[in-house]
Amino acid sequence: MKLLRRIFPHPHLTILLTLVWLLLANAPSLNSLVFGLILGIIIPFVTQPYWPDRPKLRNWPMVVEYMLVVLWDIVVANVTVAKIILFKRDADRQPNWVCIPLELRTPEAITVLAGTITMTPGTVSCDLSAQGHNLLVHCLDTSDPDAVRDQIKQRYERRLKEIFE
Repeated sequence: MKLLRRIFPHPHLTILLTLVWLLLANAPSLNSLVFGLILGIIIPFVTQPYWPDRPKLRNWPMVVEYMLVVLWDIVVANVTVAKIILFKRDADRQPNWVCIPLELRTPEAITVLAGTITMTPGTVSCDLSAQGHNLLVHCLDTSDPDAVRDQIKQRYERRLKEIFE
């Protein structure tokens, strides 16, 4: 078991890197699979010293649920932003800054939350307070910043808390 842990210090990352390589290769072949596995073994092995306290994911079904929620929100936000850009006059748009108080404390969870917000069209994570207790988000168009804050806390932060903490 220790030998396997030395060869595969981050087995999930090995699988992910192999799959990403196969998708980037655009033509599945044995050569692509072998090279993807080589990358999937070497990259985690080389970066292992930089992960001394790697995060433990506590709830794998929640990870899948979180990914599905984020994918759905990205699709919906793309349509919403397209409508705003195409049909709403500049004078009618209401860009706003939203401060989100965070209950998350692990850096990995906060990073995933900030990345999720930025990947969702119409919102951008702009700043994290020095203590890591507040996240500043810019919204392209919202008349109710409190509703945006509550939606982010309910849809993303709650799930991330179950996953990481």
